[in-house]
Parts: sequence; C-alpha cells; structure tokens
Amino acid sequence: MNQMVTPKFGVGAALRRKEDEPLLTGRGVYTADYKPDGCLHGYVLRSAMAHARIRLDNVEDVRAMDGVRQVLTGAELAGRTMPCKALLKQIDGSRFRVPEQPVLCADEVRYVGDAIAFVVADDLQTARSAAEALEVDYDALDVVVGIENALAPDAVKVWPDFGTNVAFTYGQGDQARTEEAFSGADKIVSVDLVNNRVVANYMELRGCVAEFDPESGRFKLTLGTQGGHGMRNVICEILDLPEEDLQVITPEVGGGFGTKGFCYREYPLAMIAAKQLGRPVRWAGERMDHFVTDAHGRDNLSHAELALDSDGRILGLRVDVKAAMGAYLHQFGPFIPYVGTSMTSGLYDIPAVFAKVEGVYMNTVPTDAFRGAGRPEAAYLIERLIEKAGEETGLGPVEIRRRNFIRPEQLPYTTGTGRMYDTGDFAGHLDRALEVAGWADFKARQQASAANGKYRGIGICSYVEACAFPGSEEATLELDASGGLTLLIGTQTNGQGHATAYSQVVAEQFGVTIEDIEFIQGDTDRVRKGGGTGGSRSIPIGLPSVRDASIALVKKVKELAADKLEAGIEDLELDSGVVRVVGTDQQVTLAEIAASAGETLKASEEVSQSEATYPNGTHIGEVEVDPETGDVKVVNYVIVDDFGVTVNPMLLVGQVHGGTVSAISQALCEHTVYDDDGQLLTASLLDYQMIRAGDLPEIRFETRNIPSTTNAMGIKGAGEAGSIGGCASVMNALQMALREGAGVTDLIDMPATPLRVWEAIQAAR
Repeated sequence: MNQMVTPKFGVGAALRRKEDEPLLTGRGVYTADYKPDGCLHGYVLRSAMAHARIRLDNVEDVRAMDGVRQVLTGAELAGRTMPCKALLKQIDGSRFRVPEQPVLCADEVRYVGDAIAFVVADDLQTARSAAEALEVDYDALDVVVGIENALAPDAVKVWPDFGTNVAFTYGQGDQARTEEAFSGADKIVSVDLVNNRVVANYMELRGCVAEFDPESGRFKLTLGTQGGHGMRNVICEILDLPEEDLQVITPEVGGGFGTKGFCYREYPLAMIAAKQLGRPVRWAGERMDHFVTDAHGRDNLSHAELALDSDGRILGLRVDVKAAMGAYLHQFGPFIPYVGTSMTSGLYDIPAVFAKVEGVYMNTVPTDAFRGAGRPEAAYLIERLIEKAGEETGLGPVEIRRRNFIRPEQLPYTTGTGRMYDTGDFAGHLDRALEVAGWADFKARQQASAANGKYRGIGICSYVEACAFPGSEEATLELDASGGLTLLIGTQTNGQGHATAYSQVVAEQFGVTIEDIEFIQGDTDRVRKGGGTGGSRSIPIGLPSVRDASIALVKKVKELAADKLEAGIEDLELDSGVVRVVGTDQQVTLAEIAASAGETLKASEEVSQSEATYPNGTHIGEVEVDPETGDVKVVNYVIVDDFGVTVNPMLLVGQVHGGTVSAISQALCEHTVYDDDGQLLTASLLDYQMIRAGDLPEIRFETRNIPSTTNAMGIKGAGEAGSIGGCASVMNALQMALREGAGVTDLIDMPATPLRVWEAIQAAR
C-alpha cells in the first residue's frame, strides 16, 4: 500500500471532468447533430423473418418514386461482405470456417433484422415509406433459436453446408492433468449456469454521415466509434479502399460498451450511396435498429466442476462453455469466449485447469464484445462455483476462498490457462470488504428482515480480470506559437473522461491547469494512428505515452529556455506558462520559447506493454426478497478494488459504479427473449427491462491498490471491472436468501426476475 502526496493537477488528483461543460449546457456535438448541406437520408429495410429465401420484386418501381434517389440491394453489392477479425485456432489446431455475411442479403436472410436493402431519399420519411413499399417475397425456412436447440442432433442447420451448428471448438489448459486431478478428488462440486443475452442500450444510438469528394477521391465518414482508425481499416477492407482515402471523424459519443467498436453495414452502405449520388448521405439508427442489428452480448450456457481434496483445497477445474454466436461470426465474436475462458480459474490456486468452448450458430442477432467481453462470464462461473463448494464442504463462502486464494508470496503466478498475475493481495481486499459490509453483523440484519416477512442474503464475488492487453498507443504533444499545448492521441472517449485524465499528466509536467491543454482525438487525418478504446486500455496504455511525450517536450522547452536565460537546465522550473530560474525572477514564457523555435515544438512517444494488467477486487452484495411478489431489492453494496494506481478518484468511481449497475441489471432484470420463430419479443424498452437508479442503494467503494509491474505507471485498468464483479455477488446473495429463507436448493440463475424468484419459492414450499 503506497502512500504519496497528491499533486494539484497530476496523477491522483480528484478533478472534475473538463469536457462536461459543453455536454451539460447543450453545446456537445454528436453524430446526429451533423447535417451537411444537401444531405440525403438513408433507411435500411430489414428482414421480418428469421430464416427465409428472399426475392425483391419491384425495385425499379421504388427507385422511380418521388424523392427517392437510390435503392441499393444485394444484387448490386455481390461480393461485399462484413469481415470477422477473430480467426483463432481450434482445439485440434485447425482453423474454423467463416460464413459469408453480405453487406446486403441477396438470396437468403438468417435473422430478424438482417439487411435487405438500403433506400436513400430526400428526407427520412420518404426513405422509410419507399423501403416499406419494397415487395419482399419470403420463402420461409426452418428456424433454430437457443443453444440447446441448436446443438440437438436433429437441429436445423443455420449453415447447411457446414453440417453442424458448432462454429468452432477451443480448448485451454491441460486436459490430461485435469482428468488426473479429478480422478483423485475427495469431492466434486458442479454447477450449470446461464449467462443471459443482453443488449447494450447506450443512450446515443448509432448513426453516420458519409461524404465523398470527387476531386480528391476521398471519403469522410462521421460516426460514433470506439476508435476511428480501426473502423477505417475494416471499412476500407470491405470497400477495397486504400486507407488514406477515408477520413473517419468521431464527435461526442454517448456510450459504447464495446458495441460501438464494430463496423456495421450502414457505414459502407452510406459511403457507396454518397459516391454514387454525389451528395452526403446520413443514416440515423432508431432504438428498434439497436435491438435487432447491433451486436448482443453474453449468451452462454456453462457446466463447471471443481475437484477438491478432503481439506477443501482445489485440485482441478473443468469447464465446458457453449457460447451463442448468432447467425454470423461477428467482427470479434469468436474471440470473446476464448478470452473469457482464459480467466476461468479466477483468483484461486488451481493446479490443473481445462476449459472447452463451443461457438454455436442460431437464427439470432450475432454476439460480440460487451462491457468486460468474456471476463464477466468467467467471473460469474467461478464465483458461483466456489460459493457452492463452500456450501457443500461446510467451509462457507469466506473460508473456501481464503483457503484457495493465490497467496502474495506465490506472485507472479501463471494460471493453468497461461495468464500471469503479477501483484495483488486477494485475501486483503476480501477482508476489507467483509469489514466495510458488516459481514459479522449480517445475522442480526437477516433476523430483522425475517421479522418483516422478508428473506435476506449476502454474497461475495472476488474477481480478477485481464485488461489493457499487450500493445501501445502513440501520444503527440505540441507547443504552438501562442504557447498553447495540444495533445493528440488515438484512443477514443465515449464517456470515460479521457480529456481530463490525460491532461492531468501534461499539466503535472508543465505546471499548468488542465484547462490550458487542448485535447484532440477522433480524427484519423489529424491523429496519425491509434488503437481506439476497448478492453480498459486507454488510460493504462495511453497515459504512459502521454507522460513520456510530456517529459520529452519539457526537455526541449528547457533546452531552449536555458539558452535564453543563460542558465543550466537543472536550474529551471515550469509553472503557470513560464519557464523560471529557480529562486529568481528570471523567466521566459512558453509563447516566447515557441516563437524562438521557428516551428511547432512537439514530441511523440509510444510506450509498449508486453503483458496485460490484472485488476482484482471483492464485491459484496446484500439483498432482501419479498416472498409474496418475488421482488429482489439490493440493500447494501460494497466494493474494494485493486487498480494498481488511481489516476483520478472521481473518474474511477464513476466507471466502477457504471459497470456494477450494468451487472446488477443483467443479474436481476435484463432478458433478451426470442420466440421459436426467431422473433425478438424484447425489441424495445417497453419490453426489455433495465435497472433504474432508484432500485439501488449507495455503492460504497474504495481501493486497496498494489501497483502493477507490467504497466509503466503501475496502472491496472478499471473501465470494465464493475461489470465483472457485479453479477455473482448479487446472485450469491440471492441464493443464500432463498436457501435460508424458503429452503430453495435448486440453483437460481440470471435473470432473477420476480416471476422466477416467486416460482422458486413456491416450488420449495
């Protein structure tokens, strides 16, 4: 536990976000606010059936309608497909087949929402009416929905040529060693779990504006992304464009959660239409579009087993995950369960691990990365399993964890799936969370609830995640002729507060305020390259480069100032826009330094990281259940996290709260439901419940940080951590409440809606 003096503007300072004022005063500019002169409007005709052969019968008639400028169909775009970028080796060393996902379907659709045509018109209503006038002849085909149904021997095949609905089979760990561990076990504990499918539901819906300049031959695409450079590269692959022919502009982004990190069909469609028509083309998604086209998250069925010795110590872990992929393999979809199972063993010292994953096709929206991207699924699995092991061995939820945690002296520790945890004190944050949550006094609270006719339970999730994966991010800092500082970097904020966090480091080096620094992102022409934002990478990966670029530019400034002031570099300090000889009134302004340089002074640095970081912590949730209605209320929630180094406590708590609420929402209410015909029954916010602020108590959060050794600044990453610890803590608490209150012995699973909870209570009675 390192103690340090927090600078006014540097790392560790709890500063309010400087980027919030324009957003709070209505001056923020989002994609929907950008409407260039002469802009046309696009609308996508989507499949109304989950599986069918199709034919469009009246395309020319619709093209001739007043106000209609273009109708793009699959026939014109043959060969244009959406790429899958997650081509991993299977358990047998082979590569799996990737089905073709056309930009527009010409002959066959495979889920409700599959894209059939793109209509461009003078205004949105005309485009919508024209799309609805298109006559689609559907020849219905059989549909398969649900993982178990898709894997049945006689199941309908989404891709008949493949002969199976198994998209791929991965394996991680040592299968032979794991089987040996199980053969010598004193006790085997198992669980079967559902990780329910969720919809991201960011506040700002997707949209784009495509423009083409015939003189330069270049496109400009404005849209909300999690990284313009990656988006540019995928779109250029789809359209066979050189990357230098596309500029991607990302204005304000109202939430991303992983789901805005991918290329969707509307982006290349708008670009194709803009070039053909010689006018800007705008597409603005609606909430229904989001539900039936934007990649869904989670959707796993898992079976897991722990082998234990007579003292309750873990000998081995065996996991079988079946992960829904949907109708196609989405951009990074196959990678998500692979990353998840690499974290299968959690914080526990498990000598033998084997995890198997099968990807599964079905006639639904494809799945991909969503807030945590595999790691929440892994934490949910191991923490529900360890909770059951504590119950069945009689050790209880605390002792089973303490007995099996990786100890500090074992670190760095390489897991059975090859993850290398570098630092941490896992029992330490568990003990602190127990103290803050009032674990010792829980029985009294439980009895008070019982006196009021309620069941009460308390649950733990001690999690670890991998984030800020190996890589780098270039940062460039410029000092202009007026003495102003500008930072350029290729990560992409979508609500996290990057402008503030990065500026804190620059301000610390230059002795200025964070308001003195201009922050440039989201423009692939101005920012040379960038890795975007995802996997909690922006601050851990980007900030070391920002720091080093700041140090390098300070050095250049001091060298020039030393000549002007006739002083040694070591005698100079920077403060409030001047360079001063320490202890004197001799000084020169940054503007004067910049003017004397004769050119823009700048420094670029790119710090590489060769290993992921591993934030970890303990969540403790406490719930109260009304047995008459099945309603579950979270009444107490405590988090103690190890994030290595805290850059800005205020930004950090916002990220942790947001992720935790997302997880609790998945645990208790979010439920994506398809019927047997592949129709999405929860296709709007009228049908798809999300938790509200009034449903939650104050979340008590604190850190117990131990700096990372794999990150140049000791940071471990925090953007997704809340979503990783949230589900298991609440569900373990609910399981206790139902077991001790109503005698429920069957495993309760997500989402624990009031109906499901009420039915479990009635069955036990």
